[in-house]
Amino acid sequence: MLVFTPEERAELRETLIRAARADLDVTGLALTGSAALGREDRWSDIDLALGLALNADEGEVVARWTGRLYREHGAVWQGRVRYRVFLLADTLQVDLSFWPPGEFGATGPAFRLLFGTAVERPPGPALAASDLIGWAWLYARHVRSCLKRGRVWQAELMVSGMRAQVLSLACLQHGLPAHQGRGLDDLPPEVTGPFAATLVRSLEKAELERAFEATTALFLRELAQEDAALAGRLAEPLGLLIGQE
Repeated sequence: MLVFTPEERAELRETLIRAARADLDVTGLALTGSAALGREDRWSDIDLALGLALNADEGEVVARWTGRLYREHGAVWQGRVRYRVFLLADTLQVDLSFWPPGEFGATGPAFRLLFGTAVERPPGPALAASDLIGWAWLYARHVRSCLKRGRVWQAELMVSGMRAQVLSLACLQHGLPAHQGRGLDDLPPEVTGPFAATLVRSLEKAELERAFEATTALFLRELAQEDAALAGRLAEPLGLLIGQE
């Protein structure tokens, strides 16, 4: 199976860095992602932020760099807009972001300047517990409606979505990264252990109901630690969703 090696990743990153230094439309470059924090491992991506010159044509620069990744480095898929996410044939992912003049700078800790000047930027919005609670409640309502409609695949998706919000809430409460599951494996076993019961093992209605009930119980557990009063108010309507009196 053709899979990139860390050495190939490092070589490609250096190639892209040299290309950025030689590009007159690029006035700054920074490492982002895990490499910027010294946490890169065997499966990490390449993450680079490019600061553009004052007179640069952003669309032309993005198109030119997109063409380079396809022609020279075997890109097979890309994202859209200012952020470009490239999937290479050897499964390596290359993330490039293009920043207009006056905006090139860190929005979080994962930013290590390689050359040029970065501006001071306000930090990006933090993930709020209230948002996770709201999403968990929304998913719970949709689980109930999907089950009533006999839409078992959608019900499974909603149970999984609800679980993700509750686990993210647990991460926030333990001071761990809550975005995209980055802190999940660092949660204490006594926190994550009960979540095994929330996994859906089949599409039988009774199994979906069982997993939903387990997820709801853990939602109330985490919610009680975040806001006991709110947990008390939501306990009854959540019980109605899972069919309890």
